[in-house]
Amino acid sequence: MKYGAMNFPIRPVVQEIEAIAALGFDYFEMSMDPPEAHFTTLRKARAEILKALDDNHLGLVCHLPTFVSIADLTESIRIASLNEMLESLDVAAELRAAKVVVHPGVISGLGVFVKEQAMEYAMQSMDAIYDKAKELGLQLCLENMFPRYLTFVSPDDFCCVFEKYPGMMMTLDTGHANIGGDAERALKFIHCFKRRLGHVHISDNNGKRDDHLPVGGGNFDFRRFISELKKSGYDDTITLEIFTDNRADLVLSRQRVSDLLASA
Repeated sequence: MKYGAMNFPIRPVVQEIEAIAALGFDYFEMSMDPPEAHFTTLRKARAEILKALDDNHLGLVCHLPTFVSIADLTESIRIASLNEMLESLDVAAELRAAKVVVHPGVISGLGVFVKEQAMEYAMQSMDAIYDKAKELGLQLCLENMFPRYLTFVSPDDFCCVFEKYPGMMMTLDTGHANIGGDAERALKFIHCFKRRLGHVHISDNNGKRDDHLPVGGGNFDFRRFISELKKSGYDDTITLEIFTDNRADLVLSRQRVSDLLASA
C-alpha cells in the first residue's frame, strides 16, 4: 500500500507538503480549497509546489473543491461551481497528479423537494468533469457520500455512474460509509465494485458526523474492513483523513492500518 495525508487548506501548501513528508508518507493529497489551495493560488505557486514534492519524494493526489454546488438549482451558482471544478482539473494536470478525487453535488435547500431535477443537474456537471479529466489524462475517482448529501450514498447509487463513465473509479471513504447506521455499507462497496476501487480515504467516527477521528477513535470496524479490502486484492493509495490537532494521530492511524493489513 501507499499511504498519504491531506493538507489543511488554511495553511500554505508548500508548508503542508513538508509537514506531511516529515511524517514519512508516500504521497500528498491536496484539498484544492481556499484560501491557500484555490486553483489560482496553486497555479501561481506551481514551480514551488512541484519542487517541494520532488525534493520530498512525494506523489500527488488532488481532491477537487469540496465547498461548491454542482447540483444547485440556481444556474449561475451551478455554472460557477462547475468552473471551479474544471479550472482545478487543469491545475491538477499541471501539477502531475496521479489521481483526482471528486465529490458529487450535494442536494440541499429546495433541491430536496425536486430531487430528480437536482440529480439531473449533478449528472450534467459530472459529464463535463469526466470529459475534462479524460481530455487531460487524469484518473477521476468519485467519492461515496453520506445520507445528508442525498447523492451517491449506497452501492446502488454507483451502478449507473460506472455504466455511464467506463473510465471512472471510486474513492471509498470509511467515514462517509459509517454515517447513517448501515454497518455493512463499506463492505458492500468492496464486494460490488472491487474492480472499480481506485482510492481509499480512512477516518473514524461514531456514525453520526464526519468527525475525521483517528483509527480506533470511533465505532467503525476497521479489522473487518481491512480484511475485506485485502481479500479484494486492493494494493494502492490510502489517504489518512485524520483532522485532529495532533498530527501524530496520522502516524498512529497509519501504523494501525498497516498492522491490520499484516494480520489479515
